Amino acid sequence: MAGHSKWANIQHKKGKTDAKRGKLFTRLIREVTVAARLGGADVKANPRLRSAIETALSANMAKDTVERAAARGAGDLASDSYEELRYEGYGPHGVAVVVDCMTDNRNRTVAEIRHAFSKCGGKLGTDGSVSYLFQKIGYLSFGSEIDQDALMDAAIEAGADDVLVGDDGGQEILINPDDFHAVASDILAAGYVPETQEVTLRADTTVELELEQAEKMMYFIDMLEELDDVQKVYSNAEISNQVLDALGAS
Repeated sequence: MAGHSKWANIQHKKGKTDAKRGKLFTRLIREVTVAARLGGADVKANPRLRSAIETALSANMAKDTVERAAARGAGDLASDSYEELRYEGYGPHGVAVVVDCMTDNRNRTVAEIRHAFSKCGGKLGTDGSVSYLFQKIGYLSFGSEIDQDALMDAAIEAGADDVLVGDDGGQEILINPDDFHAVASDILAAGYVPETQEVTLRADTTVELELEQAEKMMYFIDMLEELDDVQKVYSNAEISNQVLDALGAS
C-alpha cells in the first residue's frame, strides 16, 4: 500500500510554502463562501462546505471569520458574487497545468491567466485539453515525525486508498474523494492531525524536470498563484527533493 512519490515531495513542501502566503486566507474565505452559496449552509448536507471549513480552521483561521464567510455565501450577509472558472494548458517544458479560479470579472481573469502562460513560454488550451491527465483524490499530509507504520495502520483501518512517503519523510494519504470526509474523520479520531487536508487533483503521468527547468516552472506557478483570482494550481511536474532544495523551496 505504501509507496514513494516525488509528487509527495512537491505537494508537502508546496503546502508549507502556501501556508505562509498572505493570500491564503482570502482564498479559503472565497471557497467557504462559494461552497455555502452553491450547496447551502448545512455542513451535514454540504460536503464541499464541510471540507472548506475544515481546511480553513486547520489553517488557523478564526472560527467567527469562517462562520461569517459561510453566512455570506448562504445569503444571510451581503457578499460579492463569484463564479468558478477552470483554465487548462501547457506550461514550460510541456508541463500540463490546470488553474482553478474564483472571480467577479471573468474578462480580467482570463487576460491575466493568458498573460502568465504566454510570458512563461506556455500556451493556454481549451476545456479538457489537459484535465484528462489528472484524477480527483482526497489528500492528507503529515510530517516526517509521525510513525509511518502506525499511520499506515490507521489509514488502512479507515479505508484509505494509498499511503505515500516522500524522500524527506513527509507522508501523504490518498483517499477516494467520495469517502474523503468519513476516512479523514476516522484518521483524525485515531489521533493523527494532518498538516493539509483537501480534495485535489493528482496527475496520472508526470514530466520530470531538472534544475533549470524546475526553476522556470516554479516561477510560472508562483506567477499564477500571485493572481488574486487564482485558487489552486495543479501540474504534472515531477521535481526531485534535491532540486527543490536547490531552489530553496524547503
